[in-house]
Amino acid sequence: MARLPILRYPDPRLLKPSSPVTRFDADLKALVQDMAQTMYEAPGVGLAAPQINVHRQIVVIDVSEKRDELRVFINPEIIGASEEKKRFEEGCLSLPGIYDEIERPAQVRVRAFDTDGNSFETDAEGLLAVCIQHEIDHLKGRVFVDYLSPMKRNRIKKKLLKEEREQKKTTSGTKGQHQGKKR
Repeated sequence: MARLPILRYPDPRLLKPSSPVTRFDADLKALVQDMAQTMYEAPGVGLAAPQINVHRQIVVIDVSEKRDELRVFINPEIIGASEEKKRFEEGCLSLPGIYDEIERPAQVRVRAFDTDGNSFETDAEGLLAVCIQHEIDHLKGRVFVDYLSPMKRNRIKKKLLKEEREQKKTTSGTKGQHQGKKR
């Protein structure tokens, strides 16, 4: 298993819609295990394949307290949603340190496949419902900040781009120091 790099917003690859999975094989199972490890180490409660630049409809989620109830959703689709809405504070591994309240259906019914290609349906509420909807958005090329006002979204984008520039400066400065010591 390997920890995979997570794309950061506003990387345009996060906006690319994903294709359905058609092969349920050992490669898919290995990818799911790598995604799970990446999610747990990040740490997060959900990860969609587009976040690791794999544009296939694969989602891993674990909202349990002990972090021992991994759920895998292949080609997930919401087939029912409650009219009741709830606001939850959401964050995202692709937007580190950014949180905001988003209103979504309080309950959803999802149809998906497991890693063996078996179809299943499940009902979700609370954090699991939020997480499923959030990750399915990633499969469609959406991120949670798309639900925010353009002004707020631009402020977040600028903040993350600035952090990325500062991080690159720090990293390049460190590389230069190491190269100088080798001489």
